[in-house]
Amino acid sequence: MRRIKLEVAYDGTNYCGWQIQPGKPTVEAEINQALTKLLKEEIKVIGASRTDSGVHALGNVAVFDTERMIPAEKICFALNQWLPEDIRVQNSIEVPSDFHPRKVACRKTYEYRILNSRIAIPTERLYANFIYYDMDIEKMQEAANDLIGEHDFKSFCSVKTQVLDTVRTIYKLEVHKNGDIITIRVNGNGFLYNMVRIIVGTLLEVGRGSIQPEMVKEILEKKDRKFAGPTAPANGLILVNIEYL
Repeated sequence: MRRIKLEVAYDGTNYCGWQIQPGKPTVEAEINQALTKLLKEEIKVIGASRTDSGVHALGNVAVFDTERMIPAEKICFALNQWLPEDIRVQNSIEVPSDFHPRKVACRKTYEYRILNSRIAIPTERLYANFIYYDMDIEKMQEAANDLIGEHDFKSFCSVKTQVLDTVRTIYKLEVHKNGDIITIRVNGNGFLYNMVRIIVGTLLEVGRGSIQPEMVKEILEKKDRKFAGPTAPANGLILVNIEYL
């Protein structure tokens, strides 16, 4: 039995997230179906990051086991022939049989894009959150700096989060503006359910002046979801990559 690791990019617009849900289109279901057809054996992948409905990815990771002897590096090319156009496997390699994409130390990088202009641009509607009011980028970065490091992010995760340990480490959190596009880029050792989108929603409240930058420390200390900002829409979020250590 061989274990194959896939790096997967997808446009999440038409999917109800990564994880299989009965009767709903998901990225995981499409990949399972394509691999089963290609390899002529029942395949079920294990994904590294179970992205939400509407979230995009450039470098999510999944593994699967197979008895077939197709060269690992050629699987991505063959598999893409069976996948819809909004899902593409970027590369495929063989890994040790005990490699599990959610149980190995890693760093994940997400980007959130905001179209900050007076009028929306139709071609950006699926890949950026539109905000027409002015944003204070310097204050957003000031607030972001207080989230860097190891913290209990209970205030920044959905109340539906089932994990008991809500401590995570953020290594980098940067806010940049280029033209009309604001990009919030975050790199950490793992993220709780909706954590990135709640961080973004909080920073957007800082940017518009509803929350002062120094209040972010207080929000962390409260360990209560109701004190953080709203959950930002899914369409602006992209899983950029997962780096295994």
